[in-house]
Amino acid sequence: MNKNAIKNFAISARVTLIQAVTQKAFEYEVTADGKNDPSQESVNGKLLTAAERSQRAQLIARIQAKGFAQTMEEAAYTWFNRFIALRFMEVNNYLPSHIRIFSDESGEFKPEVLTDAVNLEIDGLDKALVLELLENQENERLYQYIIITQCNALNEGLPEMFERIGGWTELLFPKNLLREDSVIAHMVEDIPEADWQDQVQIIGWLYQYYNTEPKDKVFANLKKNVKISAADIPAATQLFTPDWIVRYMVENSLGRLWLEGHPNAELRGGWKYYLDEAKQEPDVEAQLAKLREEYKTIKPEEIKVIDPCMGSGHILVYAFDVLMQIYTSAGWDQREAAQSILKNNLFGLDIDDRAAQLAYFAVMMKARQ
Repeated sequence: MNKNAIKNFAISARVTLIQAVTQKAFEYEVTADGKNDPSQESVNGKLLTAAERSQRAQLIARIQAKGFAQTMEEAAYTWFNRFIALRFMEVNNYLPSHIRIFSDESGEFKPEVLTDAVNLEIDGLDKALVLELLENQENERLYQYIIITQCNALNEGLPEMFERIGGWTELLFPKNLLREDSVIAHMVEDIPEADWQDQVQIIGWLYQYYNTEPKDKVFANLKKNVKISAADIPAATQLFTPDWIVRYMVENSLGRLWLEGHPNAELRGGWKYYLDEAKQEPDVEAQLAKLREEYKTIKPEEIKVIDPCMGSGHILVYAFDVLMQIYTSAGWDQREAAQSILKNNLFGLDIDDRAAQLAYFAVMMKARQ
Protein backbone atom coordinates (compact mmCIF):
# COMPACT_ATOMS: atom_id res chain seq x y z
CA MET A 1 0.00 0.00 0.00
CA ASN A 2 1.41 3.38 -1.05
CA LYS A 3 0.88 5.32 2.18
CA ASN A 4 2.73 8.40 0.94
CA ALA A 5 0.28 8.72 -1.95
CA ILE A 6 -2.66 8.16 0.38
CA LYS A 7 -1.36 10.75 2.85
CA ASN A 8 -0.62 13.39 0.20
CA PHE A 9 -4.04 12.93 -1.37
CA ALA A 10 -5.97 13.08 1.91
CA ILE A 11 -4.19 16.22 3.15
CA SER A 12 -4.63 18.08 -0.14
CA ALA A 13 -8.23 16.83 -0.56
CA ARG A 14 -9.24 18.41 2.74
CA VAL A 15 -7.88 21.81 1.74
CA THR A 16 -9.36 21.61 -1.77
CA LEU A 17 -12.80 20.49 -0.58
CA ILE A 18 -13.03 23.17 2.13
CA GLN A 19 -12.20 25.78 -0.52
CA ALA A 20 -14.75 24.26 -2.90
CA VAL A 21 -17.66 24.20 -0.45
CA THR A 22 -16.76 27.69 0.81
CA GLN A 23 -16.89 28.95 -2.78
CA LYS A 24 -20.29 27.33 -3.30
CA ALA A 25 -21.57 29.01 -0.13
CA PHE A 26 -20.25 32.36 -1.40
CA GLU A 27 -22.10 31.88 -4.69
CA TYR A 28 -25.31 31.68 -2.64
CA GLU A 29 -24.31 34.83 -0.70
CA VAL A 30 -23.50 32.91 2.45
CA THR A 31 -20.20 33.96 4.01
CA ALA A 32 -18.38 33.94 7.35
CA ASP A 33 -19.15 37.59 8.10
CA GLY A 34 -22.08 38.30 5.78
CA LYS A 35 -25.72 39.14 6.46
CA ASN A 36 -26.77 35.55 5.56
CA ASP A 37 -30.46 36.35 5.26
CA PRO A 38 -32.41 33.04 4.99
CA SER A 39 -35.44 34.79 3.44
CA GLN A 40 -33.62 35.90 0.28
CA GLU A 41 -35.32 34.80 -2.93
CA SER A 42 -32.43 35.60 -5.27
CA VAL A 43 -28.62 35.63 -5.09
CA ASN A 44 -26.20 37.43 -7.38
CA GLY A 45 -29.11 38.38 -9.63
CA LYS A 46 -30.34 34.79 -9.96
CA LEU A 47 -33.79 33.73 -8.74
CA LEU A 48 -33.59 30.74 -6.42
CA THR A 49 -35.77 27.68 -6.86
CA ALA A 50 -37.93 26.54 -3.95
CA ALA A 51 -35.45 23.70 -3.28
CA GLU A 52 -32.49 26.10 -3.28
CA ARG A 53 -34.24 28.50 -0.89
CA SER A 54 -34.91 25.62 1.51
CA GLN A 55 -31.34 24.30 1.25
CA ARG A 56 -29.87 27.79 1.72
CA ALA A 57 -32.02 28.38 4.81
CA GLN A 58 -30.84 25.02 6.23
CA LEU A 59 -27.23 26.01 5.58
CA ILE A 60 -27.63 29.35 7.35
CA ALA A 61 -29.30 27.66 10.33
CA ARG A 62 -26.40 25.21 10.50
CA ILE A 63 -23.88 28.06 10.46
CA GLN A 64 -25.75 29.90 13.21
CA ALA A 65 -25.65 26.74 15.34
CA LYS A 66 -22.09 25.56 14.67
CA GLY A 67 -20.21 28.47 13.12
CA PHE A 68 -19.11 29.05 9.54
CA ALA A 69 -15.72 27.31 9.64
CA GLN A 70 -17.09 24.21 11.39
CA THR A 71 -19.96 23.95 8.90
CA MET A 72 -17.58 24.17 5.93
CA GLU A 73 -15.38 21.53 7.55
CA GLU A 74 -18.39 19.23 7.98
CA ALA A 75 -19.53 19.72 4.39
CA ALA A 76 -16.04 19.02 3.03
CA TYR A 77 -15.67 15.87 5.12
CA THR A 78 -19.14 14.65 4.16
CA TRP A 79 -18.22 14.76 0.48
CA PHE A 80 -14.78 13.28 1.18
CA ASN A 81 -16.43 10.32 2.95
CA ARG A 82 -18.86 9.74 0.10
CA PHE A 83 -16.19 10.01 -2.59
CA ILE A 84 -13.82 7.51 -0.96
CA ALA A 85 -16.71 5.13 -0.23
CA LEU A 86 -17.87 5.25 -3.85
CA ARG A 87 -14.29 4.76 -5.04
CA PHE A 88 -13.85 1.68 -2.85
CA MET A 89 -17.13 0.24 -4.08
CA GLU A 90 -16.45 0.86 -7.76
CA VAL A 91 -12.97 -0.68 -7.69
CA ASN A 92 -14.30 -3.79 -5.95
CA ASN A 93 -17.36 -3.94 -8.22
CA TYR A 94 -19.77 -3.53 -5.31
CA LEU A 95 -21.95 -0.84 -6.92
CA PRO A 96 -25.39 -2.24 -7.81
CA SER A 97 -25.18 -0.81 -11.34
CA HIS A 98 -21.65 -2.27 -11.81
CA ILE A 99 -20.84 0.92 -13.74
CA ARG A 100 -17.93 2.96 -12.42
CA ILE A 101 -18.55 6.45 -11.03
CA PHE A 102 -15.04 7.92 -11.28
CA SER A 103 -13.06 5.84 -13.75
CA ASP A 104 -13.24 3.41 -16.62
CA GLU A 105 -12.29 -0.28 -16.67
CA SER A 106 -8.67 0.57 -17.46
CA GLY A 107 -8.49 2.72 -14.33
CA GLU A 108 -8.31 6.05 -16.16
CA PHE A 109 -10.15 9.13 -14.91
CA LYS A 110 -12.98 8.74 -17.42
CA PRO A 111 -16.25 8.19 -15.53
CA GLU A 112 -18.17 5.30 -17.06
CA VAL A 113 -21.42 6.77 -15.75
CA LEU A 114 -21.01 9.62 -18.25
CA THR A 115 -19.89 7.58 -21.25
CA ASP A 116 -22.72 5.10 -20.61
CA ALA A 117 -25.28 7.53 -19.13
CA VAL A 118 -28.01 6.51 -21.59
CA ASN A 119 -27.99 2.92 -20.29
CA LEU A 120 -27.44 3.78 -16.63
CA GLU A 121 -29.72 1.98 -14.16
CA ILE A 122 -29.79 3.60 -10.71
CA ASP A 123 -32.83 3.65 -8.43
CA GLY A 124 -34.43 7.09 -8.59
CA LEU A 125 -32.65 8.18 -11.78
CA ASP A 126 -34.78 10.39 -14.05
CA LYS A 127 -33.94 9.10 -17.53
CA ALA A 128 -35.68 12.06 -19.19
CA LEU A 129 -33.50 14.51 -17.23
CA VAL A 130 -30.38 12.52 -18.12
CA LEU A 131 -31.23 12.71 -21.83
CA GLU A 132 -32.00 16.43 -21.55
CA LEU A 133 -28.66 17.17 -19.86
CA LEU A 134 -26.82 15.03 -22.42
CA GLU A 135 -28.51 16.84 -25.28
CA ASN A 136 -27.61 20.22 -23.81
CA GLN A 137 -24.05 19.00 -23.12
CA GLU A 138 -24.35 19.96 -19.45
CA ASN A 139 -21.81 17.37 -18.35
CA GLU A 140 -20.98 18.89 -14.99
CA ARG A 141 -24.61 19.20 -13.96
CA LEU A 142 -25.27 15.66 -15.23
CA TYR A 143 -22.31 14.32 -13.25
CA GLN A 144 -23.53 16.01 -10.07
CA TYR A 145 -27.02 14.61 -10.59
CA ILE A 146 -25.71 11.06 -11.14
CA ILE A 147 -23.43 11.13 -8.06
CA ILE A 148 -26.19 12.47 -5.79
CA THR A 149 -28.70 9.96 -7.19
CA GLN A 150 -26.22 7.11 -6.66
CA CYS A 151 -25.56 8.20 -3.05
CA ASN A 152 -29.30 8.35 -2.36
CA ALA A 153 -29.84 4.94 -3.95
CA LEU A 154 -27.18 3.46 -1.66
CA ASN A 155 -29.03 4.82 1.38
CA GLU A 156 -31.28 1.73 1.43
CA GLY A 157 -28.42 -0.72 1.87
CA LEU A 158 -25.93 1.53 3.71
CA PRO A 159 -28.05 4.11 5.56
CA GLU A 160 -25.36 5.11 8.08
CA MET A 161 -22.85 5.91 5.32
CA PHE A 162 -25.08 7.37 2.64
CA GLU A 163 -27.58 9.61 4.39
CA ARG A 164 -30.13 10.90 1.91
CA ILE A 165 -28.89 14.08 0.21
CA GLY A 166 -31.26 16.94 -0.43
CA GLY A 167 -30.45 19.57 2.17
CA TRP A 168 -27.59 21.96 2.71
CA THR A 169 -24.88 19.43 1.79
CA GLU A 170 -26.32 19.15 -1.72
CA LEU A 171 -26.18 22.94 -2.04
CA LEU A 172 -22.44 22.72 -1.30
CA PHE A 173 -21.68 20.01 -3.85
CA PRO A 174 -18.13 20.78 -5.14
CA LYS A 175 -17.87 22.21 -8.65
CA ASN A 176 -15.50 21.30 -11.50
CA LEU A 177 -15.12 17.64 -10.54
CA LEU A 178 -14.49 16.70 -14.17
CA ARG A 179 -11.37 18.85 -14.41
CA GLU A 180 -8.03 17.05 -14.65
CA ASP A 181 -6.89 18.67 -11.37
CA SER A 182 -10.05 17.93 -9.37
CA VAL A 183 -10.16 16.03 -6.09
CA ILE A 184 -11.67 13.03 -7.87
CA ALA A 185 -9.03 13.08 -10.60
CA HIS A 186 -6.28 13.01 -7.98
CA MET A 187 -8.04 10.23 -6.05
CA VAL A 188 -8.15 8.08 -9.18
CA GLU A 189 -4.71 8.90 -10.53
CA ASP A 190 -2.57 9.35 -7.40
CA ILE A 191 -3.60 6.28 -5.36
CA PRO A 192 -2.87 2.96 -7.11
CA GLU A 193 -6.04 1.03 -7.82
CA ALA A 194 -4.52 -2.05 -6.18
CA ASP A 195 -4.58 -0.17 -2.86
CA TRP A 196 -8.41 -0.16 -3.00
CA GLN A 197 -8.85 -3.81 -3.92
CA ASP A 198 -10.11 -5.88 -0.96
CA GLN A 199 -8.12 -3.66 1.41
CA VAL A 200 -10.73 -1.91 3.48
CA GLN A 201 -8.03 -0.59 5.84
CA ILE A 202 -7.35 2.12 3.24
CA ILE A 203 -10.45 3.84 4.64
CA GLY A 204 -8.75 4.10 8.04
CA TRP A 205 -5.54 5.50 6.62
CA LEU A 206 -7.46 8.09 4.60
CA TYR A 207 -9.33 9.11 7.75
CA GLN A 208 -6.12 9.52 9.77
CA TYR A 209 -4.26 11.44 7.08
CA TYR A 210 -7.25 13.69 6.34
CA ASN A 211 -7.01 14.88 9.97
CA THR A 212 -3.24 15.55 9.86
CA GLU A 213 -3.45 19.34 9.70
CA PRO A 214 -6.25 19.72 12.30
CA LYS A 215 -4.30 17.47 14.67
CA ASP A 216 -1.08 19.43 14.18
CA LYS A 217 -2.98 22.67 14.78
CA VAL A 218 -4.47 21.40 18.06
CA PHE A 219 -1.06 20.44 19.45
CA ALA A 220 0.51 23.69 18.26
CA ASN A 221 -2.24 25.55 20.13
CA LEU A 222 -1.63 23.47 23.26
CA LYS A 223 1.94 24.79 23.33
CA LYS A 224 0.40 28.29 23.39
CA ASN A 225 -1.85 27.23 26.32
CA VAL A 226 -4.95 27.16 24.11
CA LYS A 227 -7.31 24.53 25.51
CA ILE A 228 -8.69 21.76 23.33
CA SER A 229 -12.33 22.43 22.44
CA ALA A 230 -14.98 19.72 22.19
CA ALA A 231 -14.87 19.98 18.39
CA ASP A 232 -11.09 19.39 18.42
CA ILE A 233 -11.08 16.25 20.58
CA PRO A 234 -11.48 13.77 17.66
CA ALA A 235 -8.57 15.25 15.71
CA ALA A 236 -6.40 15.41 18.83
CA THR A 237 -7.00 11.84 19.95
CA GLN A 238 -7.35 9.80 16.77
CA LEU A 239 -4.58 7.35 15.93
CA PHE A 240 -4.69 4.52 13.43
CA THR A 241 -3.71 1.29 15.21
CA PRO A 242 -1.00 -0.60 13.28
CA ASP A 243 -2.03 -3.94 11.82
CA TRP A 244 0.22 -6.09 14.01
CA ILE A 245 -1.20 -4.54 17.20
CA VAL A 246 -4.74 -5.09 15.98
CA ARG A 247 -4.00 -8.75 15.25
CA TYR A 248 -2.25 -9.24 18.61
CA MET A 249 -5.21 -7.76 20.50
CA VAL A 250 -7.93 -9.66 18.65
CA GLU A 251 -6.16 -13.02 18.51
CA ASN A 252 -5.38 -12.97 22.23
CA SER A 253 -8.86 -11.91 23.33
CA LEU A 254 -11.53 -13.12 20.92
CA GLY A 255 -9.30 -15.88 19.57
CA ARG A 256 -8.29 -17.08 23.02
CA LEU A 257 -11.91 -17.07 24.27
CA TRP A 258 -12.91 -19.43 21.47
CA LEU A 259 -9.87 -21.72 21.50
CA GLU A 260 -9.99 -22.27 25.25
CA GLY A 261 -13.36 -23.91 24.84
CA HIS A 262 -12.89 -25.26 21.31
CA PRO A 263 -9.25 -26.30 20.76
CA ASN A 264 -8.43 -26.16 17.06
CA ALA A 265 -4.80 -26.32 15.93
CA GLU A 266 -5.71 -25.45 12.33
CA LEU A 267 -7.58 -22.31 13.37
CA ARG A 268 -4.79 -21.19 15.66
CA GLY A 269 -2.18 -21.85 13.00
CA GLY A 270 -3.31 -18.83 10.99
CA TRP A 271 -2.99 -16.44 13.92
CA LYS A 272 0.51 -15.06 13.76
CA TYR A 273 0.41 -13.16 17.06
CA TYR A 274 -1.43 -15.67 19.22
CA LEU A 275 0.53 -16.47 22.40
CA ASP A 276 0.44 -19.70 24.38
CA GLU A 277 -0.82 -19.48 27.94
CA ALA A 278 2.03 -18.96 30.43
CA LYS A 279 2.56 -21.65 33.06
CA GLN A 280 0.47 -20.89 36.14
CA GLU A 281 0.33 -21.95 39.78
CA PRO A 282 -1.79 -25.10 40.43
CA ASP A 283 -4.70 -23.19 41.97
CA VAL A 284 -4.77 -20.75 39.02
CA GLU A 285 -4.63 -23.67 36.59
CA ALA A 286 -7.64 -25.19 38.34
CA GLN A 287 -9.60 -21.97 37.96
CA LEU A 288 -8.65 -21.71 34.27
CA ALA A 289 -9.72 -25.31 33.68
CA LYS A 290 -13.12 -24.48 35.18
CA LEU A 291 -13.47 -21.49 32.88
CA ARG A 292 -12.54 -23.57 29.82
CA GLU A 293 -15.32 -26.01 30.67
CA GLU A 294 -17.77 -23.09 30.63
CA TYR A 295 -16.35 -21.80 27.33
CA LYS A 296 -17.15 -25.14 25.66
CA THR A 297 -20.83 -24.21 25.62
CA ILE A 298 -20.32 -20.85 23.90
CA LYS A 299 -21.78 -20.59 20.39
CA PRO A 300 -20.31 -18.19 17.80
CA GLU A 301 -23.45 -16.03 17.72
CA GLU A 302 -23.25 -15.52 21.51
CA ILE A 303 -19.89 -13.75 21.47
CA LYS A 304 -19.92 -9.95 21.88
CA VAL A 305 -16.96 -7.89 20.69
CA ILE A 306 -16.92 -4.17 21.47
CA ASP A 307 -14.34 -1.54 20.61
CA PRO A 308 -15.16 1.49 22.81
CA CYS A 309 -12.92 3.85 20.78
CA MET A 310 -13.28 2.27 17.35
CA GLY A 311 -12.06 5.11 15.14
CA SER A 312 -12.45 3.97 11.56
CA GLY A 313 -13.02 0.35 12.59
CA HIS A 314 -9.65 -1.36 12.05
CA ILE A 315 -10.03 -3.63 15.09
CA LEU A 316 -13.64 -4.47 14.23
CA VAL A 317 -12.66 -5.37 10.67
CA TYR A 318 -10.05 -7.88 11.87
CA ALA A 319 -12.47 -9.17 14.51
CA PHE A 320 -14.84 -9.84 11.60
CA ASP A 321 -12.14 -11.99 9.96
CA VAL A 322 -11.51 -13.98 13.14
CA LEU A 323 -15.23 -14.38 13.78
CA MET A 324 -15.67 -15.69 10.24
CA GLN A 325 -12.99 -18.29 10.91
CA ILE A 326 -14.72 -19.23 14.18
CA TYR A 327 -18.13 -19.53 12.50
CA THR A 328 -16.87 -21.65 9.59
CA SER A 329 -14.92 -23.92 11.98
CA ALA A 330 -18.26 -24.45 13.74
CA GLY A 331 -19.88 -25.50 10.45
CA TRP A 332 -21.58 -22.26 9.39
CA ASP A 333 -22.06 -21.18 5.77
CA GLN A 334 -20.09 -17.99 5.02
CA ARG A 335 -23.08 -15.96 3.82
CA GLU A 336 -25.12 -16.83 6.92
CA ALA A 337 -22.08 -16.23 9.12
CA ALA A 338 -21.55 -12.74 7.66
CA GLN A 339 -25.15 -11.80 8.41
CA SER A 340 -24.93 -13.18 11.95
CA ILE A 341 -21.68 -11.33 12.66
CA LEU A 342 -23.28 -8.02 11.69
CA LYS A 343 -26.39 -8.75 13.73
CA ASN A 344 -24.96 -10.39 16.84
CA ASN A 345 -21.24 -9.97 17.36
CA LEU A 346 -19.74 -6.56 16.59
CA PHE A 347 -20.28 -3.32 18.53
CA GLY A 348 -18.40 -0.04 18.55
CA LEU A 349 -18.37 3.47 19.98
CA ASP A 350 -16.59 6.69 19.06
CA ILE A 351 -16.87 10.37 19.93
CA ASP A 352 -16.32 11.28 16.27
CA ASP A 353 -19.44 10.64 14.17
CA ARG A 354 -17.38 10.87 10.98
CA ALA A 355 -15.08 8.09 12.15
CA ALA A 356 -18.05 5.99 13.26
CA GLN A 357 -19.53 6.39 9.79
CA LEU A 358 -16.35 5.03 8.22
CA ALA A 359 -16.14 2.15 10.73
CA TYR A 360 -19.69 1.19 9.80
CA PHE A 361 -18.78 1.32 6.12
CA ALA A 362 -15.60 -0.72 6.62
CA VAL A 363 -17.43 -3.50 8.48
CA MET A 364 -20.26 -3.55 5.91
CA MET A 365 -17.74 -3.80 3.06
CA LYS A 366 -16.06 -6.69 4.87
CA ALA A 367 -19.42 -8.43 5.00
CA ARG A 368 -20.02 -7.62 1.33
CA GLN A 369 -16.67 -9.17 0.46
